[in-house]
Amino acid sequence: MNYDTSIFWKWFQDNAEQLTMLSEYDEATQDQLLDQMQAQLEKYCPALTFDMSEPNSDGRRVVFSAEGDVDFFEPLLKLTDEAPDIDWWEFIPFKQPSGKDVKVRFDKYTFDTKKMYFEPLETAEEPDILGLCVAFDGADNDNEDMLVGTYSTIEALIGEFDCATLLGYFEICPVPQNPEKEGLKPLAELPAFVEWFKRQREK
Repeated sequence: MNYDTSIFWKWFQDNAEQLTMLSEYDEATQDQLLDQMQAQLEKYCPALTFDMSEPNSDGRRVVFSAEGDVDFFEPLLKLTDEAPDIDWWEFIPFKQPSGKDVKVRFDKYTFDTKKMYFEPLETAEEPDILGLCVAFDGADNDNEDMLVGTYSTIEALIGEFDCATLLGYFEICPVPQNPEKEGLKPLAELPAFVEWFKRQREK
């Protein structure tokens, strides 16, 4: 499919001043502008979403996402590669890592990396694919909401791109009584492990 970024970026440039001043509008106007932006983005590619930061001394940042779907990474990268140079705006592809201490809420569950552990899972058939067992209190591998929340937590730790391209499979389980004695690592150490894993793949 031929993705044309020009229509979206023309709309953005036409509305950049209003979007820059977004925080000064009432909530209804803010929602209207953001809904219009999402609608324009979906005209370009229905699979993409965005998140806009609050303003700071450098302006605003827009992070565009394909929600982890690698089939739409190409139009996502095309969109940011062809972004115009607009003062006070930065355009980023993919959800970025959020740091080591992350809390994610999904449905009725809260996922706190300070209370979670992981163990790498390896298969001889796919040594370049990362597998994980993630452990936390009450984990139930048959609970779809827990699985979705765990994936979202992993994504928040290592970022959308690495999560989508490296993580081949994962499962969840309850935390054993002595997790670190049984070889599990605190989930906050996952970003460092992923960097090590990527270096090993390159050898």
